[in-house]
Amino acid sequence: MSDTRMRSVPQLLSDLAGQVSALFRKEVQLARAEVSEKISEAGGSIGFLAAGGIMASAALTVLMFALVAGLVEAGLRAWLAGLIVGLVAALAGYALARTGLARLKADNLTPRRAVDQLSRDAAVAKETVR
Repeated sequence: MSDTRMRSVPQLLSDLAGQVSALFRKEVQLARAEVSEKISEAGGSIGFLAAGGIMASAALTVLMFALVAGLVEAGLRAWLAGLIVGLVAALAGYALARTGLARLKADNLTPRRAVDQLSRDAAVAKETVR
């Protein structure tokens, strides 16, 4: 780069504008990469949610039959045994679904690093122009 003392103010401002523009383009690229990463994480969370639902459903079906039979053998009426086992199964399914949904919250998908960096860049650009 040539000696900046010999350059005019408009040239310097033009260079500054070009550099700030390039910086923001790079930051937007970073934000896109981070959003892509967050989307991949969300996909993994959806997979966990689906797998948890399938596993819980299959396991609980088998366990429900076994528990109902065991409770009937222990002396409970069949309807009461079924009710108890059904409530336990419902609570387990609820816990799995809540875990999956908690991982999918919009706050977890926010590209925090890129947003923070863009804020810092904007502040530096404002200070440089002053």
